[in-house]
Amino acid sequence: MTFHTHEFDNGIRIIHFRVPSQVAHCGLYINAGSRDEEPGEHGIAHFIEHLFFKGTKKRRAHHIISRLEAVGGEINAYTGKEETCIYSSFMREDFERSLELICDMTFHSVFPEKELNREKQVIIDEILSYMDNPAEQIFDDFEEIVFCNDPIGRNILGTPKHLMKFNRDDIIRFMNNNYRTDQMVFASVGDHDFNSVLRYARKHLEPVTANRKARIRQKHNTYHPASRILSRKTHQVHFITGKRAFNMYDGKRMTMVVLNNILGGPGMSARLNQALRERSGFAYNVESHYTAWSDTGIFNVYFGCDRDKTDRCRHLLRKEFSALRNKRLSPVQLNRAKRQLKGQLAIGWESRENLMMAIGKSYLLFNRVDTVEEVYRKIDAVTAMDIMDVANYILDPGSLSELVYT
Repeated sequence: MTFHTHEFDNGIRIIHFRVPSQVAHCGLYINAGSRDEEPGEHGIAHFIEHLFFKGTKKRRAHHIISRLEAVGGEINAYTGKEETCIYSSFMREDFERSLELICDMTFHSVFPEKELNREKQVIIDEILSYMDNPAEQIFDDFEEIVFCNDPIGRNILGTPKHLMKFNRDDIIRFMNNNYRTDQMVFASVGDHDFNSVLRYARKHLEPVTANRKARIRQKHNTYHPASRILSRKTHQVHFITGKRAFNMYDGKRMTMVVLNNILGGPGMSARLNQALRERSGFAYNVESHYTAWSDTGIFNVYFGCDRDKTDRCRHLLRKEFSALRNKRLSPVQLNRAKRQLKGQLAIGWESRENLMMAIGKSYLLFNRVDTVEEVYRKIDAVTAMDIMDVANYILDPGSLSELVYT
């Protein structure tokens, strides 16, 4: 895999990977997300992402949407804890149309008051609909427990109370403080030679005024395990347990990825799925997750079950945790786990959009992108003892937090 890169004087970086296809993908990654919100700004990063679609100096909202849709393309955006991304898919001949639109939305949005007030109602409805789904809401509530009072532990959407207070000045201030050009990456995957990509980028990205304003992210407080039971009056009991985990720069990160995949990854052969669903029939949905950020991470295990099966599910959970902490994987089990993870990654990378987003985020955070071969070598380097050591740390019963919806 050959990645082509360039950096402009304003600090904006470009990364491009050429693939033969009639369809191309690109996106602008910005190293600013919900964790960068100051007190009183809860939800503003996500609010800004919505407002990018509501008007620029030369386009109204419906012109933004129709600009790519008119040629069969799509444009979207998302807000994370640490990043915001505007991305698009389009026919290869419409590359400049897409790049210009993304730049117009990011750097020339005008945030009209009428659109602000209308979009607040849309997001409030989004917040309320999300709260209606306990299987999703429990993850946000759990992060607030694990990262008590830390910005990274707050949910991304914010609250209706905070949202209603935001005005245009608040938005401009947040962007001036956090949308730094030396923390932006434009990523592209498609059948374009790099000279063409660079030519269009010089036209639309190079003229952007540099913003290298220093920013220091808040350090996290000390983690203390906690347990909480909340009454949600749902048919099922929803249960989640976990703790803080390794950040994305930690040498144990790949071992953690392998362990998580063995325990409760997407495959039906995952140990928790076999124990709680296939062999016992106690739970329909059981899964584990590991998310790494720049200076911390989180690991959790979730299941939903009938009330009378809760204790049995928790017993099976503890049993699987104990097995991974006390019994080393056999060479056959370890090789199977590695092959499974490699296959899942390869299938995921077949989606060119996924690939574009992966290389964009990697280049933003590491200033480099591992090739497939390099990722595979990191997976192969994980030993059974590595997994056992990480399991003893991450699955230590005395260090785990819990949240139960009853």
